[in-house]
Amino acid sequence: MSIYLLAHGKYECRDFVEEHNHILHLPSTTHMMLSQRKISDIHTYEIDLADDSGIKPKAIFEYIGQQAGGRENLGYTTEDHRNYLRTKRQRSLFYGDAGSLLKYFEMQSRINPSFTHVVQLDSDEKITNIFLADPKMIIDYAHFGDVVSFNTTFGTNRESRPFGIFVGFNHHRGVIIFGAALLYDETAESFK
Repeated sequence: MSIYLLAHGKYECRDFVEEHNHILHLPSTTHMMLSQRKISDIHTYEIDLADDSGIKPKAIFEYIGQQAGGRENLGYTTEDHRNYLRTKRQRSLFYGDAGSLLKYFEMQSRINPSFTHVVQLDSDEKITNIFLADPKMIIDYAHFGDVVSFNTTFGTNRESRPFGIFVGFNHHRGVIIFGAALLYDETAESFK
């Protein structure tokens, strides 16, 4: 099929060869089209039960596939399975990512007052930069903080935010972490 854009913003089909058409999906595979894939209620129950028991997602998918007589009989893919688990975990974060993180920091500070965290906000009161150091990191820094290296090569999270760590060496030449920072970007302002 050849479609052309006309001068007044309309499209016109100028060439159509019917012999070159083919079916989009075989009838035996239409249930695997994105619009047709769905995890059944019984499978969601089994996935939730197995996930809550600590079974790994791949093992859950394989087990449910065996019960169905093969993975091709499930009606959903491993990607759908992972997406379901991700959505389930996101729903369980009542406070959201930032709220859950702040709640965790607050709990750690109550458990041990030496736990240190600093959160920097932007003009819209949104979190931009986060720094944290637990009591062991602080003690390690007091003992071995003569030389400190700051590295931000860990920008591989979903939002591509730089994750920086303050590291050094102990008396056995082992790498130790003095602190960690999740940065908004790699600008001088974020580093400060």
